[in-house]
Amino acid sequence: MARSNQTGTEVRPPEDPAAGDGPTGPARTRILSRTRTRTRTRTRTRGRAETAPRTGARSQPRLWTWLLLPGTLWMTGFLVASLLLVATLALGTTDPLGNPRFGLNFSNLTALADPAYSTVLLRSLGYALITCLISLAVAYPVAYAVALRGGRFKNLLIAAIVVPFFANYLVRMYGWSVVLSDDGPLLRALRAIGLADDGTKILQTGIGVVAGLVYGFVVFMIIPLYAAMERMDTSLIEAGRDLYGGPLRTFLFVTVPATRQGAAAGCVLVFLPAMGDFVSAQLMGGPDQIMIGNLIQDKFFQGQNWPLGSALTMLLMAVLFIGMLGYLRRTRKDEAEAAR
Repeated sequence: MARSNQTGTEVRPPEDPAAGDGPTGPARTRILSRTRTRTRTRTRTRGRAETAPRTGARSQPRLWTWLLLPGTLWMTGFLVASLLLVATLALGTTDPLGNPRFGLNFSNLTALADPAYSTVLLRSLGYALITCLISLAVAYPVAYAVALRGGRFKNLLIAAIVVPFFANYLVRMYGWSVVLSDDGPLLRALRAIGLADDGTKILQTGIGVVAGLVYGFVVFMIIPLYAAMERMDTSLIEAGRDLYGGPLRTFLFVTVPATRQGAAAGCVLVFLPAMGDFVSAQLMGGPDQIMIGNLIQDKFFQGQNWPLGSALTMLLMAVLFIGMLGYLRRTRKDEAEAAR
């Protein structure tokens, strides 16, 4: 019903489709039907427009998966085939001429219980762990200086660290053995300042073996730590200093926890090759410093006992697998904590 206001103008209330005013009956039904149809059409069009980019984004990872598949299958196939061959050969025997023969003989596996083999395995494990610790002590200051103090010379500094390691590993070990020899420049300098005498030796000792391992694999510790410090938020270090933390305390309680994933990756990259290395022990060690890699090399190439060498290889692979499993478990735990 219309009513008048104070000025005399007629005022009508808004039309309510549910009320009696406005279109009624079939006309109102047609209007409501057209409105619902338009709304559904707009919703469908908007939904298609929103889902189109998602489909494209979904297809891109699928493309990379297909591109990675051939190389992954190639490497996995050869790795599994070689492991099966070595595991099968570990149960074999040798003929009178020293040629390997496949079979079902467990004597090679029971021979691993010999105390001589366990001693060599424990020595190799100890050398690899000491190499990891020394590499950490060397790599942390280097990575810290390059990542946080390198400025525009970062790439140049990283190249200066990495490029020398492009040289052949055996050539580098020969050069390092000359530096550490009894008449080498290092011992001559130590004798000149009174820190060593004529009887001091570095080669043919455990120190020489560890020195060779650290020199050979320290770069594998520097690169992951450098990458971790590059991603680290430097404001955390500033916050630690603002809370009256000294340089050492800030480093131990701020920098180290923030880069522990890089340190863990570096330890794995150093430990795995150092555990099976035989060149450092051969060139810079003596008979009392042989590692499990030297035993495997001797059984395959000098002793002509491939089944026993295969059994030692499987023992080494088991130790490395346990270490890798621990690293993966720790990484998964860190990712779960970060997701929280």
